[in-house]
Amino acid sequence: MEAVLAKYENQINVFSEFLEDLPDVDEPVWILGACYDLKTKKSELLSDVRSRLWFTYRKKFSPIGGTGPSSDAGWGCMLRCGQMILAQALVCRHLGRDWRWDPEKLQPKEYHRILHCFLDKKDSCYSIHQMAQMGVGEGKSVGEWYGPNTVAQVLKKLALFDDWNTLAVYVSMDNTVVIEDIKKQCKQPGRESRSRAGPCGRGEVPVSGQSCSEALNLQSQRPLDWRPLLLVIPLRMGINSINPVYIQAFKECFKMPQSCGVLGGKPNLAYYFIGFIDDELIYLDPHTTQQAVDTESGSAVDDQSYHCQRTPHRMKITSLDPSVALGFFCKSEEDFDSWCDLVQQELLKKRNLRMFELVEKHPSHWPPFVPPTKPEVQTTGAEFIESPDKLFESEEEFEILNV
Repeated sequence: MEAVLAKYENQINVFSEFLEDLPDVDEPVWILGACYDLKTKKSELLSDVRSRLWFTYRKKFSPIGGTGPSSDAGWGCMLRCGQMILAQALVCRHLGRDWRWDPEKLQPKEYHRILHCFLDKKDSCYSIHQMAQMGVGEGKSVGEWYGPNTVAQVLKKLALFDDWNTLAVYVSMDNTVVIEDIKKQCKQPGRESRSRAGPCGRGEVPVSGQSCSEALNLQSQRPLDWRPLLLVIPLRMGINSINPVYIQAFKECFKMPQSCGVLGGKPNLAYYFIGFIDDELIYLDPHTTQQAVDTESGSAVDDQSYHCQRTPHRMKITSLDPSVALGFFCKSEEDFDSWCDLVQQELLKKRNLRMFELVEKHPSHWPPFVPPTKPEVQTTGAEFIESPDKLFESEEEFEILNV
C-alpha cells in the first residue's frame, strides 16, 4: 500500500502545471546543454526534465554498516544530489544525451544496469551505504550533512572500484583545472570497459580458454585512448551569498553541451541544478522520502519513483548559496578539448572575474599529480574507510574566489 501511495504522490503534480508555472518571458530554457523555446518546444522540454534520474530520501533499506540508519531522511540530500550528477554522466556515457525515458516502453539493459548501481543496497557501488561509509574517510560521520566538495571526493574514490563504467572522476583543486593532469588520468592503461562484468564491474568472466590471471595481465597491458570523464569543479562564488559578477558565467555553464549539472543549494539544503530560465535556476529536489526499492541483482528495476513527474522547482540565482560544484561530462578527448575551447571563449576571455582557472600544465609549486588507482585488494571500497590517508589524498578545502 505504501508503495502505491508513494507512486501516487510522485504524480500528483502533473507536468502540465509546470507549463503554467514557468515565467512568461521570451528567454529560452536551458537544460544541461539543450535549449528550448517555450512557445514551440514545451513537450520536448518536459520530456527532457522527466528523463533525468531523480534520487531522493529513502526509508526502510538495510541499516548502513549493519547497525546504522535505515533511512537518509534529513541528512542525505547532498549524497542524493551526488548520485544524480553521477547518474547523468553514466546516462550520457551509455545511452547518450538525447535518450529519453518513456514509462510505457521497455528501457535498454544499460539503463537498468545504471539504476542497479544506485539501489539502496550495500553491494551497489554508488548506493547511499557506500557513499556514507566512504564519507567517513572524508571526516564525515554516517548521518552527517555533506557539502558539494566532500561528496565530489566520495564519488572520485568510489569510481575507482567501478570497472563497468571505467569513469575518470577529476575534482579540481584551488579553483584550477589542469588540462595535463586530466589527460594523464583519462589515459591510464588497464581500465577498459569490461562488457562481461557484473553490476558495477564485479564478477567479470574471462574469455573461454583464458585464465583469470591471463585476462587481467592482458588487460593491464592495453593502453586506453580515453576514459570518459566526469569533471567536478568545487567553487565558492562569494562569502555569504553569490557575487552577482559571477552570475552570467554561471549560467553559461548550463549552455555547454558537456554540462552535467551543478551541486549546490542553501545551507543544509542540497539541490541538483539542471538548468535555468531568465534569472531562475531549475533543479531537482531530493527532499521527498520514498520507500526503498527492493530489486534482485540483474532484474529490471521498478523505475517509476526514479523520475520526477511533479513540478520541477525553481529558485532565484541570487538565493543560491555561494558554495557549489560544477559538473561536466566529456565522453572523448575531442569532447574535452571542445569544452576547454568553450571555457576559454565564454568564461575566461569575456569575464573580468573568473569563476575558475584553466591551465595547460601542472603548477610547479603543487605536489606532483598521481592519478588515483584502484588498490590491489578485492573490496567494494567502503572497507578502506578506517585508514583512508594511506590510500587517498584529501582535497577537502577550496579557496574563496577573489572579488
